[in-house]
Amino acid sequence: MTAPDQLASVRYLVDDVQAAIDFYTTHLGFTVHTSAAPAFADVVRGPLRLLLSGPASSGARATPDPAVPGRNRIHLILDDLDAEIDRLRTTGLTFHSDVVAGPGGHQILLTDPAGNLIELFQPVDRPAATPPAGA
Repeated sequence: MTAPDQLASVRYLVDDVQAAIDFYTTHLGFTVHTSAAPAFADVVRGPLRLLLSGPASSGARATPDPAVPGRNRIHLILDDLDAEIDRLRTTGLTFHSDVVAGPGGHQILLTDPAGNLIELFQPVDRPAATPPAGA
């Protein structure tokens, strides 16, 4: 088991590793950790390490056919969802869903160039906890 202070890693299968690197670094604030494109790369944002496995990578070969993107997704928390949607639309990106509101906040789905889902999420503003009396 990994140490709790290590990055959490998620593997996405992609058709084009360089296109995925460009998408995540240009639009979503990830930075390149390593690149062995066209087979593999990993990009990092905060505690998340996203493994981008192209068709020639060992990670993609280990997946039984057909290897298609599923409904799982990474979840990125934002301070201002509307501003982020506007920013991404100005770059030409389109969304996979409309904004959905729930008791925990608002979300919208975006897809990467391979069709993997990314959830952009703005939590509901919650009042700060009141410290106990005498604290």
